[in-house]
Amino acid sequence: MPKSLKIAQLHWGFPPIIGGVETHLTILLPEMIKRGHQVGLLTGSVDNEKAQHQYRGVKIYRSPLFDLNWLAKRGLEGLEEDLTKAYNDFFDAIKPDIIHVHNMHYFSEVHARILDEISHKKGVPLILTAHNVWDDILFLRLARDTNWTHIIAVSHFIKKELMGAGCDDQKITVIHHGIDTKMFRPNINTENVLKKHPQLKGKRMVFHPARIGLAKGCDVSIKAFNLIKQRFPDAILVLAGSKNIIDWAGTQEKDIAYMVDLIKVFGLKENIYINVFPLEEMPGLYNLAEVCVYPSSACEPFGLTMLEALASAKPMIVTRMGGMPEIIQDGIDGYVIPVKDFEELASGIISLLADDKLKKRLGRTGRQIVQTHYTKEIMTDNHLAIYQDILSGN
Repeated sequence: MPKSLKIAQLHWGFPPIIGGVETHLTILLPEMIKRGHQVGLLTGSVDNEKAQHQYRGVKIYRSPLFDLNWLAKRGLEGLEEDLTKAYNDFFDAIKPDIIHVHNMHYFSEVHARILDEISHKKGVPLILTAHNVWDDILFLRLARDTNWTHIIAVSHFIKKELMGAGCDDQKITVIHHGIDTKMFRPNINTENVLKKHPQLKGKRMVFHPARIGLAKGCDVSIKAFNLIKQRFPDAILVLAGSKNIIDWAGTQEKDIAYMVDLIKVFGLKENIYINVFPLEEMPGLYNLAEVCVYPSSACEPFGLTMLEALASAKPMIVTRMGGMPEIIQDGIDGYVIPVKDFEELASGIISLLADDKLKKRLGRTGRQIVQTHYTKEIMTDNHLAIYQDILSGN
């Protein structure tokens, strides 16, 4: 493998658009730059963002043709000519040795088909990272029939689902996400966070860091807190809202409205705090928290917030869904509970709030597990090893 690779990355969103894949890219791509590689990313347009700019050495190219929110309104008909030009302009600028795409096995058949044709014509390996799977024909067709040179799955759960869709298991490698253990760590000064959010002072904080939505289990956390407040009236549940997300189905506003009504029904206005938190505040919020929760009711493919919590030495409670039980081990670094079981969630939170020694032990173990298995350095090494194998013909 050449000492310096030219790597073309493609995904639908990038900050200020926020989400698990977007956060993953902010971690992985700059690490590749640190190793001496050249990286460019083609992504969706965002208001007030330049069409071309740099992020920590990564060249960012933005196009409305990759903005899923815009495409959902516009439709996918008649894109072939413009999309082909956008791809070719990007690849002419990068001159890639590797084309690496994220979640391009869904959303749009025309995007995947033209990309497949161009990568084949240029003779450049085409790698997919499957961050998610879907239960419909479009996913089956694009995952199975696109000529992926190799597929990276973010969990063993995702790999199994891809195999179930008919993908060759020999062409799939599991690479779990990694985290910046210097950014997310224990003993961070929280004065600035408390100054900005005085509602948290003197409270026993439980943090639900995933964005607000039914799929993320926010309703389960609220229902659990109706029980928790009886035992710990000074406890507060913090829900992290999201402004800039890919929400092509338009569900975010509806979900938030339901959560607000649920809080009113239970009279939890003083016990639940909802706000939008920028990335730089997140390490401080994890440090303020005593327990973190992610009771997803969807088949969560991975859940990057698990690593953020564990790296901060905080125990986490998750549901037995998707890839989450691959990271959270029941009674080791947190608890794994049944889906939609708000009583079990409440019981787990109460047990940790009531037992400081247990809470700290699970938190320390979580930090050790992340340092051993889930650092950004380990994740980057594993990706570059895939590139090396492909380019050397293995």
